[in-house]
Amino acid sequence: MENKPAKKPTPSPAFQAALKLYEEGKIDESIQAYQKILQTEPQDAATWLNLGAILRKAEHFEASVACVKRALELSPTKSSFLTNLGNALVSLDRNAEALATHAEAVRLEPDNFLIRSNYAIALRECGKPEEALPHFDAACAMQPENDNIKWERALTYLDMARFKEGWEAFEVRWKQKQMKPRTYTQPRWKGENFKDKTLLIYEEQGFGDTILCSRFIPMVKARGGRVIFECKTPLHKLLQKLPIDRLVETGITDAGKLAENFDYHIPLMSLPGIFGTDLTNIPPPSALFAPPAAPAEAQRLLDMHKNRFRVGIVWSGSVTFARNGKRAVKAERFLPFAEIPGIQLYSLQKGPRENELQECGGRGLVLELGPLVNDFSETAAILKQLDLVIMTDSSVAHLAGSVGCPIWNLLCYRPYWLYLSDREDSPWYPSMRLFRQTAAGEWDPVFRAAYKALEQAVAEKKVGKAA
Repeated sequence: MENKPAKKPTPSPAFQAALKLYEEGKIDESIQAYQKILQTEPQDAATWLNLGAILRKAEHFEASVACVKRALELSPTKSSFLTNLGNALVSLDRNAEALATHAEAVRLEPDNFLIRSNYAIALRECGKPEEALPHFDAACAMQPENDNIKWERALTYLDMARFKEGWEAFEVRWKQKQMKPRTYTQPRWKGENFKDKTLLIYEEQGFGDTILCSRFIPMVKARGGRVIFECKTPLHKLLQKLPIDRLVETGITDAGKLAENFDYHIPLMSLPGIFGTDLTNIPPPSALFAPPAAPAEAQRLLDMHKNRFRVGIVWSGSVTFARNGKRAVKAERFLPFAEIPGIQLYSLQKGPRENELQECGGRGLVLELGPLVNDFSETAAILKQLDLVIMTDSSVAHLAGSVGCPIWNLLCYRPYWLYLSDREDSPWYPSMRLFRQTAAGEWDPVFRAAYKALEQAVAEKKVGKAA
């Protein structure tokens, strides 16, 4: 959803300067500049609006809502103000208010592309993709050449499991500014037999999506000759059991260092569409490589509690993922699980949020394995020894599901399209159980349900041992 700062017909130099700071990406400076204007011009609705829009971008959502409401006090029927307020309310999981606000903006200005598209995205983000789709269609009709709204509609098709339309529409991702399409002279592979020829497959998104779609590589290999797969180095050992003739580091072909010709190329995330994937024909997860033991110190910590119910936890995915704030939680959310007799928790968290465990006093209760592994194959070796993984969604969920580790995936209200809706299992990962938010932003019921289920799982294991 786009919050677009307003431009005045006759802006003051201070207003122009604040807007220029925003356009240059200087968010904090822009906020300060707008705040300074309001010290002398508190009745300037456009300044309140722009400050609210930029505060949302800075993820100061409460302040954003308050500022846009101040703008609306001054201009109560301004549709552009209402759509900005709706966006900020979605960020706060105040979904009913958000949708009512967006609907009013559309009522006031039904032919405004930005207002219509914001409403469509809000409906999808609030878990109403079926209601969103007609508004996406309307927005696409208003601006047929706008690839951004086509991309948002593609995600909506996938959310609805309308995969035939979704995979086709998904190809518009290459027209998004964050994507860098490959410009090879060789043709793109369309699924034909390529016997005696070479096909280059390349990853394009995060680790999780690469693990997810690696399951299609054996199907590719069955149609032809030599397969080169380009992906990030931390995945190379993990994928060595797949029918890949050569694994190369991401970017090597673009740098002209492949030193090998290929006849066709295909991005990895296009493979589900090529094979006509739907809920009836999803291939099984990849057969991945895991060493027989974890790295020495990690293995020592695992062996130390062999007689306890060993549970891996992860509380955050990549912090650069746009919706990580919706899907991630604080580490301390998991600490009550340690109260259950017989439990030993292990952290598999890696990256910037590792230190949360120390900050919440969880070290000691939770043994940290994330810092002890160097690649995904070593994490797989750990997963194969755990009784269970409980986590919020990230690449480790794909890894655990692929190696058959029992995994409880704790999902936000509108999760990744992969997890569909209104079901507790995943057709993509047989060992995965889904615990869903039933109201946006409400994690307490999710963790209570997981706690109760974990108590039962521990008790069942004790009974099994006694028998």
